[in-house]
Amino acid sequence: MKMSLLDLVQDILSDMSSDEVNSINDTLESMQVAQIVKSVYFEMMANKNWPHLKNFVRLTASADSEKPTHMRVPEDVKEVEWVQYNCRTENSPSVAKYEDLKYLEVDDFIRHTNQYDVTADNVTTVTDYSLIPFFIKTDEHPKYWTSFDDDYVVFNAYNSSLESTLLQSSTRVLAYADPVWQMQDNYIPDLPSEGFPALLAEAKSTAFARIKQLPDQKAEQQAVRSKNWLSRKAWKVHGGIKLPSYARRSRK
Repeated sequence: MKMSLLDLVQDILSDMSSDEVNSINDTLESMQVAQIVKSVYFEMMANKNWPHLKNFVRLTASADSEKPTHMRVPEDVKEVEWVQYNCRTENSPSVAKYEDLKYLEVDDFIRHTNQYDVTADNVTTVTDYSLIPFFIKTDEHPKYWTSFDDDYVVFNAYNSSLESTLLQSSTRVLAYADPVWQMQDNYIPDLPSEGFPALLAEAKSTAFARIKQLPDQKAEQQAVRSKNWLSRKAWKVHGGIKLPSYARRSRK
Protein backbone atom coordinates (compact mmCIF):
# COMPACT_ATOMS: atom_id res chain seq x y z
CA MET A 1 0.00 0.00 0.00
CA LYS A 2 1.27 3.47 -0.86
CA MET A 3 1.90 5.98 1.91
CA SER A 4 2.20 9.75 2.03
CA LEU A 5 5.33 11.40 3.42
CA LEU A 6 3.41 12.26 6.59
CA ASP A 7 2.30 8.63 6.96
CA LEU A 8 5.91 7.46 6.67
CA VAL A 9 7.17 10.03 9.17
CA GLN A 10 4.40 9.23 11.67
CA ASP A 11 5.08 5.49 11.41
CA ILE A 12 8.80 5.99 12.03
CA LEU A 13 8.27 8.40 14.93
CA SER A 14 5.82 5.97 16.53
CA ASP A 15 8.38 3.15 16.48
CA MET A 16 10.97 5.55 17.88
CA SER A 17 8.57 6.41 20.78
CA SER A 18 8.79 10.07 19.73
CA ASP A 19 6.18 12.82 19.98
CA GLU A 20 3.12 12.54 17.74
CA VAL A 21 2.91 15.05 14.91
CA ASN A 22 0.21 16.23 12.51
CA SER A 23 2.69 17.62 10.00
CA ILE A 24 6.26 16.85 9.01
CA ASN A 25 7.11 20.42 10.08
CA ASP A 26 5.76 20.10 13.63
CA THR A 27 9.05 19.23 15.34
CA LEU A 28 12.75 19.24 14.60
CA GLU A 29 12.74 15.44 14.85
CA SER A 30 9.88 15.05 12.36
CA MET A 31 11.74 17.27 9.89
CA GLN A 32 14.88 15.17 10.38
CA VAL A 33 12.90 11.99 9.70
CA ALA A 34 11.32 13.52 6.58
CA GLN A 35 14.80 14.38 5.29
CA ILE A 36 15.94 10.82 5.99
CA VAL A 37 12.97 9.43 4.04
CA LYS A 38 13.94 11.70 1.12
CA SER A 39 17.59 10.59 1.22
CA VAL A 40 16.64 6.90 1.35
CA TYR A 41 14.16 7.35 -1.49
CA PHE A 42 16.72 8.93 -3.83
CA GLU A 43 19.24 6.24 -2.92
CA MET A 44 16.70 3.58 -3.90
CA MET A 45 15.96 5.38 -7.16
CA ALA A 46 19.66 5.67 -8.02
CA ASN A 47 20.38 1.98 -7.48
CA LYS A 48 18.35 0.73 -10.46
CA ASN A 49 16.27 1.76 -13.46
CA TRP A 50 12.69 1.60 -12.22
CA PRO A 51 10.16 0.59 -14.90
CA HIS A 52 7.59 3.15 -13.74
CA LEU A 53 10.05 5.96 -14.55
CA LYS A 54 10.42 4.84 -18.17
CA ASN A 55 8.64 7.01 -20.69
CA PHE A 56 8.83 8.56 -24.15
CA VAL A 57 10.57 11.92 -24.49
CA ARG A 58 11.84 14.10 -27.33
CA LEU A 59 15.32 15.47 -27.78
CA THR A 60 15.73 19.24 -28.01
CA ALA A 61 17.03 20.53 -31.34
CA SER A 62 20.22 22.59 -31.21
CA ALA A 63 18.77 25.32 -33.46
CA ASP A 64 22.38 25.90 -34.52
CA SER A 65 23.03 25.71 -38.25
CA GLU A 66 26.69 24.93 -37.53
CA LYS A 67 25.65 21.90 -35.46
CA PRO A 68 22.67 20.52 -37.39
CA THR A 69 22.97 16.99 -35.97
CA HIS A 70 23.32 18.00 -32.31
CA MET A 71 20.34 17.51 -30.01
CA ARG A 72 20.13 17.98 -26.27
CA VAL A 73 18.89 15.39 -23.79
CA PRO A 74 16.19 16.78 -21.42
CA GLU A 75 17.57 17.60 -17.98
CA ASP A 76 15.20 15.25 -16.16
CA VAL A 77 16.39 12.20 -18.13
CA LYS A 78 18.46 9.72 -16.15
CA GLU A 79 19.29 7.31 -18.96
CA VAL A 80 18.41 6.91 -22.64
CA GLU A 81 17.41 3.39 -23.66
CA TRP A 82 16.88 3.83 -27.40
CA VAL A 83 16.42 6.53 -30.04
CA GLN A 84 14.22 6.65 -33.13
CA TYR A 85 13.98 9.29 -35.85
CA ASN A 86 11.23 10.06 -38.33
CA CYS A 87 12.97 9.16 -41.58
CA ARG A 88 10.23 10.52 -43.83
CA THR A 89 10.78 10.54 -47.57
CA GLU A 90 10.84 13.51 -49.91
CA ASN A 91 7.95 12.01 -51.88
CA SER A 92 5.79 11.66 -48.74
CA PRO A 93 7.17 14.14 -46.19
CA SER A 94 3.94 14.12 -44.16
CA VAL A 95 3.99 10.34 -43.64
CA ALA A 96 5.79 9.34 -40.45
CA LYS A 97 8.43 6.61 -40.74
CA TYR A 98 10.22 6.13 -37.43
CA GLU A 99 13.36 4.00 -37.58
CA ASP A 100 15.66 2.73 -34.87
CA LEU A 101 19.06 4.41 -34.76
CA LYS A 102 22.13 2.51 -33.64
CA TYR A 103 24.23 3.76 -30.73
CA LEU A 104 28.01 3.80 -31.24
CA GLU A 105 30.71 4.42 -28.71
CA VAL A 106 32.51 7.71 -29.36
CA ASP A 107 35.60 6.10 -30.87
CA ASP A 108 33.48 3.86 -33.12
CA PHE A 109 31.36 6.85 -34.16
CA ILE A 110 34.46 8.87 -35.12
CA ARG A 111 35.98 5.84 -36.83
CA HIS A 112 32.78 5.39 -38.87
CA THR A 113 32.38 9.05 -39.88
CA ASN A 114 36.07 9.29 -40.77
CA GLN A 115 35.29 7.01 -43.70
CA TYR A 116 33.13 9.70 -45.34
CA ASP A 117 34.58 11.38 -48.42
CA VAL A 118 35.28 14.91 -47.16
CA THR A 119 35.65 16.19 -50.73
CA ALA A 120 32.07 15.17 -51.60
CA ASP A 121 29.30 17.77 -51.73
CA ASN A 122 27.15 15.75 -49.32
CA VAL A 123 29.75 15.70 -46.50
CA THR A 124 30.60 18.55 -44.13
CA THR A 125 32.63 19.04 -40.97
CA VAL A 126 31.00 19.77 -37.63
CA THR A 127 32.80 20.78 -34.44
CA ASP A 128 31.33 19.50 -31.19
CA TYR A 129 30.95 21.76 -28.13
CA SER A 130 33.97 19.88 -26.75
CA LEU A 131 35.90 21.09 -29.85
CA ILE A 132 36.04 17.61 -31.39
CA PRO A 133 35.63 17.84 -35.21
CA PHE A 134 33.86 15.08 -37.10
CA PHE A 135 32.15 14.54 -40.46
CA ILE A 136 28.44 14.23 -41.21
CA LYS A 137 26.38 13.56 -44.30
CA THR A 138 23.85 16.15 -45.42
CA ASP A 139 21.70 14.15 -47.84
CA GLU A 140 20.29 11.31 -45.74
CA HIS A 141 18.57 10.63 -42.46
CA PRO A 142 20.69 9.66 -39.43
CA LYS A 143 21.56 6.03 -38.79
CA TYR A 144 23.95 6.34 -35.82
CA TRP A 145 24.22 8.41 -32.66
CA THR A 146 26.62 8.97 -29.79
CA SER A 147 27.41 11.55 -27.12
CA PHE A 148 30.69 13.28 -26.40
CA ASP A 149 29.64 14.96 -23.15
CA ASP A 150 26.60 13.01 -21.86
CA ASP A 151 24.51 16.13 -22.45
CA TYR A 152 24.14 16.42 -26.20
CA VAL A 153 23.30 13.54 -28.53
CA VAL A 154 25.16 13.68 -31.84
CA PHE A 155 24.02 12.04 -35.07
CA ASN A 156 25.92 11.13 -38.21
CA ALA A 157 23.64 12.76 -40.79
CA TYR A 158 20.61 14.87 -41.64
CA ASN A 159 18.61 15.38 -44.82
CA SER A 160 19.12 19.03 -45.78
CA SER A 161 16.47 18.82 -48.50
CA LEU A 162 13.83 18.28 -45.80
CA GLU A 163 15.18 20.17 -42.79
CA SER A 164 17.91 22.65 -41.88
CA THR A 165 18.69 20.77 -38.66
CA LEU A 166 17.38 17.63 -37.00
CA LEU A 167 13.93 18.33 -35.58
CA GLN A 168 12.67 17.81 -32.05
CA SER A 169 9.28 16.73 -33.40
CA SER A 170 10.94 13.95 -35.41
CA THR A 171 12.60 12.29 -32.43
CA ARG A 172 11.14 9.51 -30.32
CA VAL A 173 13.23 8.42 -27.36
CA LEU A 174 12.57 5.86 -24.65
CA ALA A 175 14.29 6.99 -21.46
CA TYR A 176 14.29 6.74 -17.69
CA ALA A 177 13.38 9.98 -15.94
CA ASP A 178 14.80 11.31 -12.68
CA PRO A 179 12.25 11.18 -9.85
CA VAL A 180 10.75 14.37 -8.43
CA TRP A 181 10.43 15.00 -4.69
CA GLN A 182 8.10 17.30 -2.76
CA MET A 183 8.68 17.98 0.93
CA GLN A 184 4.95 18.11 1.70
CA ASP A 185 2.68 16.19 4.06
CA ASN A 186 0.45 14.74 1.34
CA TYR A 187 3.25 13.95 -1.09
CA ILE A 188 3.30 10.27 -2.09
CA PRO A 189 6.76 9.15 -3.26
CA ASP A 190 6.77 8.02 -6.89
CA LEU A 191 7.33 4.36 -6.19
CA PRO A 192 5.42 1.13 -6.92
CA SER A 193 3.36 -0.20 -4.01
CA GLU A 194 5.86 -3.02 -3.55
CA GLY A 195 8.61 -0.49 -2.87
CA PHE A 196 7.04 1.20 0.15
CA PRO A 197 7.92 -1.55 2.69
CA ALA A 198 11.57 -1.21 1.65
CA LEU A 199 11.44 2.60 1.81
CA LEU A 200 9.83 2.53 5.25
CA ALA A 201 12.13 -0.14 6.67
CA GLU A 202 15.33 1.45 5.35
CA ALA A 203 14.27 4.93 6.52
CA LYS A 204 13.30 3.55 9.92
CA SER A 205 16.64 1.76 10.31
CA THR A 206 18.51 4.93 9.27
CA ALA A 207 16.47 7.14 11.61
CA PHE A 208 17.20 4.91 14.60
CA ALA A 209 20.91 4.97 13.78
CA ARG A 210 21.18 8.72 13.14
CA ILE A 211 18.69 10.19 15.59
CA LYS A 212 18.44 7.67 18.40
CA GLN A 213 21.94 6.34 17.75
CA LEU A 214 20.57 2.86 18.35
CA PRO A 215 20.28 -0.06 15.94
CA ASP A 216 16.84 -1.45 15.14
CA GLN A 217 17.45 -5.08 14.22
CA LYS A 218 13.88 -5.75 13.12
CA ALA A 219 13.86 -2.72 10.82
CA GLU A 220 17.24 -3.72 9.41
CA GLN A 221 16.02 -7.27 8.77
CA GLN A 222 12.90 -5.94 7.08
CA ALA A 223 14.99 -3.61 4.94
CA VAL A 224 17.16 -6.50 3.76
CA ARG A 225 14.13 -8.67 2.95
CA SER A 226 12.44 -5.84 1.08
CA LYS A 227 15.59 -5.06 -0.91
CA ASN A 228 15.93 -8.70 -1.91
CA TRP A 229 12.31 -8.76 -3.02
CA LEU A 230 12.64 -5.56 -5.04
CA SER A 231 15.74 -6.89 -6.77
CA ARG A 232 13.41 -9.43 -8.36
CA LYS A 233 10.17 -7.43 -8.55
CA ALA A 234 9.93 -3.72 -9.39
CA TRP A 235 7.47 -3.78 -12.25
CA LYS A 236 3.70 -3.49 -12.40
CA VAL A 237 2.68 -4.57 -15.91
CA HIS A 238 5.71 -6.17 -17.49
CA GLY A 239 6.62 -9.75 -16.64
CA GLY A 240 9.90 -8.71 -15.12
CA ILE A 241 13.44 -9.84 -15.61
CA LYS A 242 13.83 -12.97 -17.68
CA LEU A 243 16.63 -15.11 -16.32
CA PRO A 244 18.43 -17.50 -18.66
CA SER A 245 17.66 -21.19 -18.38
CA TYR A 246 20.71 -23.29 -17.66
CA ALA A 247 18.88 -26.57 -18.14
CA ARG A 248 20.47 -28.76 -20.79
CA ARG A 249 18.53 -28.71 -24.01
CA SER A 250 17.77 -31.98 -25.72
CA ARG A 251 19.28 -32.50 -29.14
CA LYS A 252 16.99 -32.82 -32.11
